[in-house]
Amino acid sequence: MKTKLLILIYICVCISTVLASCTSTVQTQKQNKIAQAIKKEGDVFQVQGNYTAALNKLLEAEKMEPDDPYIQHSLGLAYMGKERDDMAIKAFHKALSLKPDYTEALNNLGAAYLRDNKPDIAIKTFNKVLEDITYPTPHYPLANIGWAYLAQNNYPAAQKYFFKALREVPGFIQAIHGLAQLYIRSGQTDRAMEYLTKNIKKYPGIAIFHADIAQAYEAGDRTRQAIKAWQVTKQLAPEHSNLYHKAEQRLFELQ
Repeated sequence: MKTKLLILIYICVCISTVLASCTSTVQTQKQNKIAQAIKKEGDVFQVQGNYTAALNKLLEAEKMEPDDPYIQHSLGLAYMGKERDDMAIKAFHKALSLKPDYTEALNNLGAAYLRDNKPDIAIKTFNKVLEDITYPTPHYPLANIGWAYLAQNNYPAAQKYFFKALREVPGFIQAIHGLAQLYIRSGQTDRAMEYLTKNIKKYPGIAIFHADIAQAYEAGDRTRQAIKAWQVTKQLAPEHSNLYHKAEQRLFELQ
């Protein structure tokens, strides 16, 4: 009788343990779904450029799922949007510690280092990205390496990588913009104007190209043409964006 009672107690304990485990698993899955839904809300705010709202949502999601690499990656992007590159670097590092093969996070880590005025580390990081031969958008790290070399005033190396990026994607805006800035900064004003005029004909709605040619006109003492180019930049750039405010400022100073 005593043996039967002990067996019955053992069975009850096992059933309770299984039920508790199942309940815990269901609660964890539910929490994960809620966290992912909140993350999606934060990502939508990022696309809209509302980085404060995005950050609030993503921090809420992080509290629920602190070890989710994708939440950490989105947090890194939000911190970059808030110009807190130091915090972005930490978030991207955490994402990579949780998912070492997360190449997109590695590329954005390089971008954060570049914005944090650490071009040497940025170049090493982008080269690690290029080691992943399955990475679907190599033109991003290639152009980013170009920008890192441009930050060091290493114009030949910068040009080499901008050209590499353009071989991957001929109309890649960041690489065209990079080459234009290279020509302007290296004193090749006429070359910059010629290059930008050609690309503006192909892509007339790209605001940054009009800003670039406005800078080239200014460097070439063509104030009237620069004013017109800044006016077009202001029309094309999203209101309240940095580029919009820059065009507004240059128009005020030139007119």
